Amino acid sequence: MSNTLLVGKMAPRFRAKAVVEGRIVDELSLFDYLGSYVVFFFYPLDFTFVCPTELHAFQEKLGEFEKRQTQVVACSVDSCYTHLAWLNTPKNKGGIQGVSYPLVSDLNKSISEQFQVLKEEDGISYRGLFLLDKQGIVRHQLINDLPLGRSVDEILRTLDALIFHESNGEVCPANWKLGAKGLKPTKEGVASYLS
Repeated sequence: MSNTLLVGKMAPRFRAKAVVEGRIVDELSLFDYLGSYVVFFFYPLDFTFVCPTELHAFQEKLGEFEKRQTQVVACSVDSCYTHLAWLNTPKNKGGIQGVSYPLVSDLNKSISEQFQVLKEEDGISYRGLFLLDKQGIVRHQLINDLPLGRSVDEILRTLDALIFHESNGEVCPANWKLGAKGLKPTKEGVASYLS
């Protein structure tokens, strides 16, 4: 069994077709976004049930990600043509019209394999999510089973924690939220925080 932990490692490299701003591009890479944070998430399939709720939830908070210098990128095993058709389907018909961040096509399932989220028996991806820092290193990963939708607010909280740590060196205790105290990563720091 392979190790599914990518945290602390450089994100796997790929170049793939994607839909960007309503048109198909031949090559998109996460490394096109070096210098920004990246939230890269997988979803099982276009035209399904939980998936449109997640894609719309990310779109609704896109301004919050942009304020944090973060690019959101989604990926599924569908073709770019299916992505385009879904993007052109209104929300009230189960579509994702209005979603503006890139949608990567993983038709040959190689990206899902590289990120170790492929559900091989079904040929689709689990709900994997990877937070990359500005150097392309995976700093957080989350993999949900198919019926379990993600919390975009929790992803923003985790991103805030990473930014907080990078900017002042303090670490973030349990349930930390933006504006709360961090703690020094020392025995005295934790004692001070807990008292």
